[in-house]
Amino acid sequence: MIKNDLFLKALNNETVERPPVWMMRQAGRYLPEFMAIKEKYDFFTRCKTPELASEITVQPIRIIKPDAAILFSDILVVPQAMGIQVELQDNIGPVLPNPIRKASDVDNVFIPDINETLGYVMDAIDMTREKLDNEVPLIGFAGSPWTIFCYAVEGKGSKSFDKAKGFCFSNPVAAHQLLQKITDTTILYLKEKVKHGVNAVQVFDSWGGMLSPADYTEFSWYYINQIVEALADETKVIVFGKGCWFALNDMSKSKAAAIGVDWTCSPRNARYLTGGKKTLQGNFDPSRLLSPIPVIKKMVHEMIDEFGKDNYVVNLGHGILPNIPVDHAKAFVEAVKEYKQ
Repeated sequence: MIKNDLFLKALNNETVERPPVWMMRQAGRYLPEFMAIKEKYDFFTRCKTPELASEITVQPIRIIKPDAAILFSDILVVPQAMGIQVELQDNIGPVLPNPIRKASDVDNVFIPDINETLGYVMDAIDMTREKLDNEVPLIGFAGSPWTIFCYAVEGKGSKSFDKAKGFCFSNPVAAHQLLQKITDTTILYLKEKVKHGVNAVQVFDSWGGMLSPADYTEFSWYYINQIVEALADETKVIVFGKGCWFALNDMSKSKAAAIGVDWTCSPRNARYLTGGKKTLQGNFDPSRLLSPIPVIKKMVHEMIDEFGKDNYVVNLGHGILPNIPVDHAKAFVEAVKEYKQ
């Protein structure tokens, strides 16, 4: 039994004394302990070495003490497993040297054997669970098919992902074929994570907000919902779409256990758009963690008051920034633990 099961209770719509709290990207770049490992090993070495990935995962549990751990990995291990080359370049970010630009490129992408290509992730889960010793739940994750598609077609990060969108609109048949391959792989990947004991999974749709509501329904939500449907009977699924407030109503009708909200959508609107009963997660602006500690604590308490303590998971509205002082991250978590109605 997990000793601190507050996070799982919130996903189960149970009444809680206070909401649970964790932070997206909490395992990582704002922690000096993480930076010490980063200096010795490159990014994908950290992802692919279970000893390192598990150590990075539990660092914030020891230091920041949130109510859940999220496995250290990256969304781009999935396209790597599908035969798409991915490199991480300093000061640039992810680079895919051979982006997918035509139908024949899609034919070369395959649905892999998960244990053969991503077995190192499963080993990291096993090691992490041993280190956590049932202290808190462990979250597994994947990128949304649309977000993976964006990188695969664009070839790198982008402010607008025009090439990815252009491929969808000029070559919709090939685009849907690629999206389906990514979806099928992601379902297999997340199911394997559940078999290895993660307690919940989150789908990150980082670039969903690039699409119009109609295009989002066709090119993103259609595929995310397949993942939700495939996993909902096996585990709790959280869906987070950055900039996707317009899709909250559709998301609320799905089998997702919780829906993540970014800071551009107020708690009141998020509750209204999701019908009031769905568990919501978010939505503190990560930059706000640069505010003075008393301001952070006040804002967190106000945020909980607005969302309500039940059916709610306190989190940021996107990943924590590298320049956040550790004391400020701790204050964010402490503010939730100190919360009284």
